[in-house]
Amino acid sequence: MSNLVTLDEIRAAQKRLAGVAVRTPLYRLERARLRMAKLPEPDFDIYIKAESEQPIGSFKLRGAYNMVAQLSAEVLQRGVITYSSGNHAQGVAYAARALGAKAIIVMPDNTPEIKMAATKSLGAEIVIVGPSSSERQAKAEELARQFGYSVIPPYDDAAIIAGQATCAMEILEQLPSVDLILTPVSGGGLLSGTGAAVALTAPAVQVWGAEPELAADAKESFEAGRLIKWPAEKTTQTIGDGLRTQSLGVLNFEHVMAYVDGIVAVTEAEILSAMSAMLAATKLVPEPSGAVALAAALYHAHELPRVRKIAIVLSGGNLEPGLRRALERH
Repeated sequence: MSNLVTLDEIRAAQKRLAGVAVRTPLYRLERARLRMAKLPEPDFDIYIKAESEQPIGSFKLRGAYNMVAQLSAEVLQRGVITYSSGNHAQGVAYAARALGAKAIIVMPDNTPEIKMAATKSLGAEIVIVGPSSSERQAKAEELARQFGYSVIPPYDDAAIIAGQATCAMEILEQLPSVDLILTPVSGGGLLSGTGAAVALTAPAVQVWGAEPELAADAKESFEAGRLIKWPAEKTTQTIGDGLRTQSLGVLNFEHVMAYVDGIVAVTEAEILSAMSAMLAATKLVPEPSGAVALAAALYHAHELPRVRKIAIVLSGGNLEPGLRRALERH
């Protein structure tokens, strides 16, 4: 039996998220503004799905709430736990608060302060561990066994994937003529959900992922046809703190191999340039992880199919104030 999420699961997620997650806008990026900013001007139209406008500043609310909302009252009473570098942490904390549950979040010690503070403000209890994604997962699972918490994984679960798929469902409704959807990829929840939504409703549309060269485990896994794990010492070097996961999830890998057309890797300089471009050419604020899809569209168009309209997902906008000031000065 297939483990891939179904269209019924995605539509059920849409109903659960109604009134909770925002139906975020899809903005057209004006080419003239790119020209003014002295940036590459592509020969296709770029549309930006602004998930930075979610209540927690990222798409992660979709999957987190979809999973937490399916727990029984008894399970909610015991509390939920997750492991996250920031945005999923806020999604789980937000969902738990909305549904009356205690939330415990295991976070790495290199989490940006803006994400740590936002998670605390939502009432979550935070446990700090080292920088590797495997370490925080192990700690969360240990605490779950000890105290009976329900684990809400950041990406490797059908409920998470179905929730993230609702983002692509909106893009397809907002821009029926879209040719290609490009999303960031780390553990693979957003890319898996995008691939599933597109394959099940608009199979002619291409789906591509983008990730940093310093954390390009998903690209390597995709091209090798097998799941490959990178060391934390390598993936933690990227400025994209939300993309430092050491490998795709097992279920996510199945979705990526079934539904995704390709993955592009971008440099750190390209990420920073894409962030500057978005700040200069739009009113949108991207965090580094949120800018990788635009970096791929601007600097790696030669690796993508020739199309007329590309929708990119601005996955998050929780940008450290100091980095924003530096980019604006630049």
